[in-house]
Amino acid sequence: MPLSDVQIRNLKPRDKQYKVSDFEGLYILVKPSGSRLWQLKYRFFGKERLLSFGAYPAISLAQARRLKDEARALLAQDIDPSEAKQEAKRAIREAQGHTFQKIGQAFREKQRKEGKSKATLDKTAYHLKLANAEFGGKPITEITAPMILRVLRKQEVKGNHETAHRLRARIGSVFRYAVASGLTETDPTHALRDALIRPTRVHRAAITDPKALGSLLREIDGFNGQPTTRIGLLLLAVTAQRPGEIRHAMWDEINFAEKVWAIPAGKMKMRRDHTVPLPDQTIKLLDELRMITGNGTYLFPSLRSWQRPMSENTLNAALRRLGYSGNEMTAHGFRASFSTLANESGLWNPDSIEAALAHVERNEVRKAYNRGLYWDERVKLADWWAAVLDDLRQL
Repeated sequence: MPLSDVQIRNLKPRDKQYKVSDFEGLYILVKPSGSRLWQLKYRFFGKERLLSFGAYPAISLAQARRLKDEARALLAQDIDPSEAKQEAKRAIREAQGHTFQKIGQAFREKQRKEGKSKATLDKTAYHLKLANAEFGGKPITEITAPMILRVLRKQEVKGNHETAHRLRARIGSVFRYAVASGLTETDPTHALRDALIRPTRVHRAAITDPKALGSLLREIDGFNGQPTTRIGLLLLAVTAQRPGEIRHAMWDEINFAEKVWAIPAGKMKMRRDHTVPLPDQTIKLLDELRMITGNGTYLFPSLRSWQRPMSENTLNAALRRLGYSGNEMTAHGFRASFSTLANESGLWNPDSIEAALAHVERNEVRKAYNRGLYWDERVKLADWWAAVLDDLRQL
């Protein structure tokens, strides 16, 4: 019978080591010291072989099963998974060495090959820079939980509680990568889960009063900075998409004939393709923008290089320039403006509004159903919202 996490946690050490099976050759070896090690027994061309995956709970039950599946996939190709692991281990040792910094570089390269977004890669680089400053040059086997905690405490002292939690998670990812590569046996960040101050969630400021929103729109219309920045703010308002999705939008994603914007999964927070209906007001803004940046890749290229999108600070900085503090309105706040007024109108199915915001439905069946069911309503909702914004300008 397959194992469960509860069973594994309740396994007690004995005088002699013993095995407890999961299935398909996977089992956990309980040592007298209390450590619990994942191992896989298999046959390769008739000979019994053994493959180790690391210690529980650094390697979870789900991870161990995934590693088992990967090993069996290699066997199906007549590749010995033990040899493949040793070869990978040798390659890592030769190319990167065993320090945290070099293993972190290998982990980030793995993320890049997996197609992670630039934002994710940049965050990984930032977090690893913080960790490397403290122990990047140390062999990963010598890094302890107290060492890691010192790095995290430095962020807490500054009041950066969210950063401290994300940094712990990122360091843990590097350790788990090292465990899977056979370069260390445990992930010390696991012991720090309850050691940090829990961050207080702060909602992004947003204007939801119709009259105040109309006033903001008039201010944006009169913005005397870069024309692209003005158009960016207006597109935020009318599309209700995330600022990052606006900044990274590319011209080949816009279908003017069908009046839709198709955002690929790699750019979406929830990693799912998202299609945005474009009302006439949006098309007019895009036509204006096309006269300025239409020869490039991005709708909103950086002023320094057209090969990169505008800075993530540009849109919020424009709101500050218009006199709106961070406690009054943020670039992300236009989504809350849309959500609040659309829901308060009582005209639209709440699921249509959620779909417009690209909020992912957790139920897979309902998710697939909603994508098709609410498209026509979302088109009408987009037209309605654009008209509402036009009306609010007159208040």
